[in-house]
Amino acid sequence: MLGKLADLLRMGASERALRRRVIPDALWTSTLERYPFLCLPGESGVQRLRELVSRFLDQKEFSGAHGLQVSDAMAVAIAAQACLPVLNVGLQVYAGFVGIVVHPAQARAVRQSQDDDGVVHEYEEVLTGEAVHGGPVMLSWPDVAEAGTSAQWGYNVVIHEFAHVLDMSDGRADGMPPLPNAKAMAHWQGVLLAAFDQHCLNLRRGEDTLLDAYGAEGVEEFFAVAVEQFFVAGTNLLAEHPWLYAMFCSYFQQDPASAVQARE
Repeated sequence: MLGKLADLLRMGASERALRRRVIPDALWTSTLERYPFLCLPGESGVQRLRELVSRFLDQKEFSGAHGLQVSDAMAVAIAAQACLPVLNVGLQVYAGFVGIVVHPAQARAVRQSQDDDGVVHEYEEVLTGEAVHGGPVMLSWPDVAEAGTSAQWGYNVVIHEFAHVLDMSDGRADGMPPLPNAKAMAHWQGVLLAAFDQHCLNLRRGEDTLLDAYGAEGVEEFFAVAVEQFFVAGTNLLAEHPWLYAMFCSYFQQDPASAVQARE
C-alpha cells in the first residue's frame, strides 16, 4: 500500500512539473531544427524527451555569468542536450546537483600543480565547460550554441559535461556510471579500458584518432569524449570502436547510428 502511494505521489509531482515547465511548440520545434541529433526516431521518443526536458527544467536552476541573461531558448537547448543521454536511464543520476552556470564565452580558471620537488606552480586553463561533484555545471554558451555544427566532428560540450555528472553520480570519477552488479562493472571496465589503451597507443604513434586527444588525459575523460561522440556522431564511433558502441547501446538503451539512418 505504501509503495503504491509513493508511486502515485511521484506521478503527481511529475505531472505538476510538466504543467509548470511547458515548452511552447515553436520553441521545441526550433530546438530540434537547430540540433538535429535530438531528433529521435518515432514520435514517442521525441515526446518522451520533451517531457524529460520539462522535468529537468523544473529541478535545475540556471544562472548567467558576467551579466549574461539565460533565455528560455538557451535553457531548453542545454536541457535537451543534457537529457538526451539519460532518456532511458532517468533523471535520478542528475539528482546530486542543482546549479547550471552559463558563461558568455570560454572561462578561464587558475589551477595549481606540484612538481617532483614539491614546488607549487599556478597556471591558467581555458574551459568550455566543467562539471564538479555536487555542482554546479559550467558551460560556455557559444560552444553550446554551435553544437548543431560541431556534431559533425563529434564535439558536444553539454553531453561531455553531463557524462561527467553521470560518471560521478556513484561518488567516483572513474569512467563508469552506476551499474547493477560486479559482473556488469567488470565487463564495462574491460571494454572501456581496451578502447582507452588503443586510443592512447594511437596517439603515441602519431596517428589520427576519431576521439579527441583530450580523452587520453584519463579514463574518465575518455568516457566523456566517447559519450559525446556516441550521441552526436554515433556512426563514426560504431565504425571505430564497435565493442564500445555496443556497450553504450546496451547501457543507454539507444542506438544513435540507427537513428541517423532512419532520419536519412
